[in-house]
This record gives sequence, C-alpha cells and structure tokens, in this order.
Amino acid sequence: MKPVRQDEHFGRDSERSDAVSRIAAAVRAERSRSGMSLSELARRACVAKSTLSQVEAAQGNPGVETIWALATALGVPFATLIDPPEEMFRLVRAGEGDATRAVEADYTAILLSRSPSGVRRDLYRIEAEPGESRISAPHPPGVVEYIVLISGSAQVGLVDEPVQLAPGDFYVYPGDRPHVFTALVPGTSAVLISQQH
Repeated sequence: MKPVRQDEHFGRDSERSDAVSRIAAAVRAERSRSGMSLSELARRACVAKSTLSQVEAAQGNPGVETIWALATALGVPFATLIDPPEEMFRLVRAGEGDATRAVEADYTAILLSRSPSGVRRDLYRIEAEPGESRISAPHPPGVVEYIVLISGSAQVGLVDEPVQLAPGDFYVYPGDRPHVFTALVPGTSAVLISQQH
C-alpha cells in the first residue's frame, strides 16, 4: 500500500483553521486512547511520520485520503476525526458544511451528522464530478455503507462489482472491502450513511 499524501482540502478558508485544529486534537486524543506511538500509527495508516506529526500539530491541511487512513488505523469512524460533538438541532444548507475533498478525484464529502457516542454511524452528502474515481480502502470490519443517489449518475459499490445508480436509487454494500464512487455526469450528488455493526 503506497503512503497517502497530505494535501489541501477543506471548504471555506475561514473554516479551515478550526477544522484543522479539530482534526489535530481528535487524532492526538484517539492515538493516546489507543496507546499507539506516532511511528506505529503512521505505519498502520501508511502515512509518513512527518505527515502525521504535521496533522497532530495542526499544520498543513490533510486530504480525505489521509484522514480516512488515520481513522481506519485508529479503528474509529471518519467523523470522529473531523467533526465536533453533535448539536441537538443542526441545519446544513446546500453548499454549506465542512467539506473534505479527495486529492486524486473530484469528490467532496460533507459531513451532515456524526455518530453519537456508542453508535458507529455517520451521514454524508457527496458531491462528485466525472474524471478520476474515488477508490476507498477497506474501512474497519463490519462497516456497511448505504447510499441514495440524489442527482446525476454514478457507478458505486465494490471495486470489482460497481452498480450504476440513477437519481432516487438506493444501494447497500460492505464498506470493509475496497469500494468505489465514480461520477458519470456533472453535478452528481448522493447521501451516504457509513455504519459499523
């Protein structure tokens, strides 16, 4: 497995600093909870130790690939590393929210709802454009992903068995195996639930 690159990728610049600080604090806390050293977490996540050190120091701007790799190595949902505790009432209008963009594909995940403590479920709005596919490494064992395509068209599911979805289609697939999201037309969007059983 090749090391994951650290790169750009949060929404508006005014939100970037807060988001990077939240990620740094969450990675430090989860690494401490797990008892892993900096070197061990970097090795398990296939990221450079210097990249992990920068993430924990709130320097740079980690991409979705780096954050997913760290979450998987720590055995926590992706949202644990990027989102503050959930408020009782939360409105996220279209075009708003903390956006995390992929480095290698035109793919954006906007966290809509973080899983509460004791429950492993996260809700995302996905925005993607044609071009490179977003290929995800397996998440922790037992993760299942549920997706409803809102607009456009996409190939979604296991890397070797993707299914073409149209608006309104719903699909469930194992997230603990390599999986893919490929936008086939401009303006493709979906709602994704990632749940660990």
